Amino acid sequence: MRVLPKPLSAYPWFLRPFFWNQRRKYGQVLEPGLLWGRVPRLFAAVALLFGVLERRKSPLPPPLRSLITVRVSQINHCPFCVDVNAATLHKRGASWEKIEALPDWRDSTLFDDRERAALAYAEAVTRTDERVTDALMAEVKSHFDDDSLVELTGLIAFQNMSSKFNSALDVPPQGFCRIPSLQDDIEDGTRVLP
Repeated sequence: MRVLPKPLSAYPWFLRPFFWNQRRKYGQVLEPGLLWGRVPRLFAAVALLFGVLERRKSPLPPPLRSLITVRVSQINHCPFCVDVNAATLHKRGASWEKIEALPDWRDSTLFDDRERAALAYAEAVTRTDERVTDALMAEVKSHFDDDSLVELTGLIAFQNMSSKFNSALDVPPQGFCRIPSLQDDIEDGTRVLP
Protein backbone atom coordinates (compact mmCIF):
# COMPACT_ATOMS: atom_id res chain seq x y z
CA MET A 1 0.00 0.00 0.00
CA ARG A 2 1.15 3.48 -0.78
CA VAL A 3 -0.31 4.95 2.43
CA LEU A 4 -0.36 2.94 5.62
CA PRO A 5 -3.27 2.94 8.05
CA LYS A 6 -2.80 4.22 11.56
CA PRO A 7 -3.10 1.88 14.55
CA LEU A 8 -6.77 1.45 15.50
CA SER A 9 -6.22 3.32 18.76
CA ALA A 10 -5.22 6.45 16.79
CA TYR A 11 -8.64 6.86 15.15
CA PRO A 12 -11.33 9.03 16.76
CA TRP A 13 -13.71 7.21 19.06
CA PHE A 14 -16.70 7.85 16.77
CA LEU A 15 -15.12 5.82 13.94
CA ARG A 16 -14.42 2.77 16.08
CA PRO A 17 -18.02 1.42 15.86
CA PHE A 18 -17.63 1.35 12.06
CA PHE A 19 -14.45 -0.70 12.40
CA TRP A 20 -16.12 -2.98 14.96
CA ASN A 21 -18.98 -3.54 12.49
CA GLN A 22 -16.54 -4.35 9.69
CA ARG A 23 -14.82 -6.89 11.92
CA ARG A 24 -18.20 -8.44 12.76
CA LYS A 25 -19.32 -8.53 9.12
CA TYR A 26 -16.06 -9.44 7.36
CA GLY A 27 -13.97 -10.98 10.14
CA GLN A 28 -11.44 -8.15 9.88
CA VAL A 29 -11.23 -4.39 9.54
CA LEU A 30 -11.12 -3.32 5.91
CA GLU A 31 -7.93 -1.56 4.82
CA PRO A 32 -9.80 1.06 2.75
CA GLY A 33 -11.86 2.00 5.82
CA LEU A 34 -8.68 2.63 7.73
CA LEU A 35 -7.37 4.78 4.89
CA TRP A 36 -10.57 6.82 4.55
CA GLY A 37 -10.53 7.08 8.35
CA ARG A 38 -7.32 9.11 8.23
CA VAL A 39 -9.68 11.98 7.31
CA PRO A 40 -12.66 11.35 9.63
CA ARG A 41 -15.13 13.72 7.95
CA LEU A 42 -14.37 12.20 4.57
CA PHE A 43 -14.82 8.73 6.05
CA ALA A 44 -18.19 9.73 7.51
CA ALA A 45 -19.41 11.10 4.16
CA VAL A 46 -18.30 7.99 2.27
CA ALA A 47 -19.83 5.68 4.89
CA LEU A 48 -23.11 7.56 4.75
CA LEU A 49 -23.28 7.32 0.96
CA PHE A 50 -22.39 3.61 1.06
CA GLY A 51 -25.12 3.03 3.64
CA VAL A 52 -27.73 4.69 1.43
CA LEU A 53 -26.71 2.62 -1.59
CA GLU A 54 -26.75 -0.62 0.42
CA ARG A 55 -30.02 0.00 2.27
CA ARG A 56 -32.59 -2.80 2.40
CA LYS A 57 -35.25 -0.78 0.60
CA SER A 58 -33.07 0.02 -2.40
CA PRO A 59 -34.94 -0.44 -5.68
CA LEU A 60 -31.91 -2.41 -6.91
CA PRO A 61 -31.77 -6.00 -5.63
CA PRO A 62 -28.61 -6.90 -3.68
CA PRO A 63 -27.28 -9.42 -6.27
CA LEU A 64 -27.53 -6.82 -9.04
CA ARG A 65 -25.79 -4.20 -6.90
CA SER A 66 -22.95 -6.62 -6.24
CA LEU A 67 -22.73 -7.65 -9.88
CA ILE A 68 -22.26 -4.02 -10.88
CA THR A 69 -19.67 -3.33 -8.17
CA VAL A 70 -17.59 -6.33 -9.22
CA ARG A 71 -17.63 -5.32 -12.89
CA VAL A 72 -16.69 -1.70 -12.20
CA SER A 73 -13.92 -2.95 -9.89
CA GLN A 74 -12.56 -5.19 -12.64
CA ILE A 75 -12.48 -2.36 -15.16
CA ASN A 76 -10.67 -0.11 -12.66
CA HIS A 77 -8.11 -2.83 -11.80
CA CYS A 78 -8.88 -2.88 -8.09
CA PRO A 79 -7.92 -6.28 -6.61
CA PHE A 80 -9.28 -5.36 -3.17
CA CYS A 81 -12.67 -4.39 -4.61
CA VAL A 82 -12.90 -7.49 -6.80
CA ASP A 83 -12.02 -9.60 -3.75
CA VAL A 84 -14.58 -8.18 -1.32
CA ASN A 85 -17.34 -7.54 -3.87
CA ALA A 86 -17.06 -10.97 -5.53
CA ALA A 87 -17.33 -12.61 -2.11
CA THR A 88 -20.43 -10.51 -1.40
CA LEU A 89 -21.90 -11.36 -4.80
CA HIS A 90 -21.40 -15.07 -4.10
CA LYS A 91 -23.08 -14.70 -0.68
CA ARG A 92 -25.97 -13.01 -2.45
CA GLY A 93 -26.53 -16.07 -4.62
CA ALA A 94 -24.32 -15.84 -7.70
CA SER A 95 -22.40 -18.95 -8.66
CA TRP A 96 -18.63 -18.84 -8.95
CA GLU A 97 -19.10 -19.77 -12.61
CA LYS A 98 -21.14 -16.60 -13.18
CA ILE A 99 -18.63 -14.46 -11.27
CA GLU A 100 -15.76 -15.84 -13.34
CA ALA A 101 -17.73 -15.16 -16.54
CA LEU A 102 -18.26 -11.50 -15.65
CA PRO A 103 -15.39 -10.03 -17.74
CA ASP A 104 -16.91 -11.78 -20.78
CA TRP A 105 -20.58 -11.28 -19.85
CA ARG A 106 -21.55 -10.37 -23.42
CA ASP A 107 -20.59 -13.89 -24.59
CA SER A 108 -22.13 -15.73 -21.64
CA THR A 109 -25.63 -17.17 -21.26
CA LEU A 110 -25.45 -16.75 -17.46
CA PHE A 111 -26.74 -13.15 -17.48
CA ASP A 112 -30.35 -12.12 -18.01
CA ASP A 113 -31.49 -9.11 -20.07
CA ARG A 114 -31.79 -6.78 -17.06
CA GLU A 115 -28.28 -7.66 -15.89
CA ARG A 116 -26.94 -7.17 -19.43
CA ALA A 117 -28.50 -3.71 -19.67
CA ALA A 118 -27.08 -2.74 -16.27
CA LEU A 119 -23.62 -4.10 -17.13
CA ALA A 120 -23.53 -2.31 -20.50
CA TYR A 121 -24.56 0.90 -18.74
CA ALA A 122 -21.95 0.42 -15.99
CA GLU A 123 -19.23 -0.07 -18.59
CA ALA A 124 -20.30 3.00 -20.59
CA VAL A 125 -20.33 5.15 -17.45
CA THR A 126 -17.01 3.76 -16.19
CA ARG A 127 -14.90 3.82 -19.34
CA THR A 128 -13.68 7.26 -20.29
CA ASP A 129 -13.54 6.34 -23.97
CA GLU A 130 -17.26 5.46 -24.09
CA ARG A 131 -20.48 7.40 -23.81
CA VAL A 132 -24.00 6.52 -22.81
CA THR A 133 -25.83 6.53 -26.12
CA ASP A 134 -29.54 7.14 -26.62
CA ALA A 135 -29.93 3.51 -27.70
CA LEU A 136 -28.24 2.25 -24.54
CA MET A 137 -30.36 4.56 -22.39
CA ALA A 138 -33.52 3.26 -24.07
CA GLU A 139 -32.43 -0.32 -23.29
CA VAL A 140 -31.64 0.54 -19.68
CA LYS A 141 -34.95 2.38 -19.26
CA SER A 142 -36.80 -0.71 -20.51
CA HIS A 143 -35.60 -2.45 -17.32
CA PHE A 144 -35.35 0.38 -14.76
CA ASP A 145 -37.73 3.18 -13.82
CA ASP A 146 -36.31 6.68 -13.35
CA ASP A 147 -35.71 6.35 -9.60
CA SER A 148 -33.94 3.01 -10.09
CA LEU A 149 -31.89 4.50 -12.92
CA VAL A 150 -30.73 7.36 -10.69
CA GLU A 151 -29.79 4.85 -7.99
CA LEU A 152 -28.00 2.62 -10.50
CA THR A 153 -26.04 5.62 -11.77
CA GLY A 154 -25.18 6.63 -8.20
CA LEU A 155 -23.98 3.09 -7.43
CA ILE A 156 -21.77 3.04 -10.52
CA ALA A 157 -20.34 6.46 -9.67
CA PHE A 158 -19.70 5.43 -6.06
CA GLN A 159 -17.96 2.21 -7.09
CA ASN A 160 -15.82 4.13 -9.55
CA MET A 161 -14.75 6.46 -6.75
CA SER A 162 -14.12 3.59 -4.36
CA SER A 163 -12.22 1.35 -6.76
CA LYS A 164 -10.12 4.20 -8.15
CA PHE A 165 -9.26 5.28 -4.58
CA ASN A 166 -8.20 1.75 -3.65
CA SER A 167 -6.37 1.14 -6.92
CA ALA A 168 -4.43 4.43 -6.70
CA LEU A 169 -3.35 3.64 -3.14
CA ASP A 170 -2.53 0.03 -4.12
CA VAL A 171 -4.81 -1.55 -1.54
CA PRO A 172 -4.28 -5.33 -1.73
CA PRO A 173 -7.01 -7.97 -1.54
CA GLN A 174 -7.75 -9.23 1.96
CA GLY A 175 -8.53 -12.85 1.06
CA PHE A 176 -12.33 -12.83 1.01
CA CYS A 177 -12.49 -15.00 -2.09
CA ARG A 178 -10.15 -16.65 -4.48
CA ILE A 179 -10.92 -16.55 -8.15
CA PRO A 180 -7.54 -17.41 -9.68
CA SER A 181 -8.44 -16.69 -13.28
CA LEU A 182 -9.46 -13.13 -12.35
CA GLN A 183 -7.68 -12.16 -9.16
CA ASP A 184 -4.14 -13.21 -10.08
CA ASP A 185 -4.31 -11.52 -13.47
CA ILE A 186 -5.69 -8.30 -12.01
CA GLU A 187 -2.99 -8.27 -9.32
CA ASP A 188 -0.09 -8.75 -11.71
CA GLY A 189 -1.60 -6.66 -14.51
CA THR A 190 -1.39 -9.39 -17.17
CA ARG A 191 -5.06 -9.53 -18.03
CA VAL A 192 -6.60 -6.66 -19.90
CA LEU A 193 -10.23 -6.80 -18.96
CA PRO A 194 -12.72 -6.32 -21.79
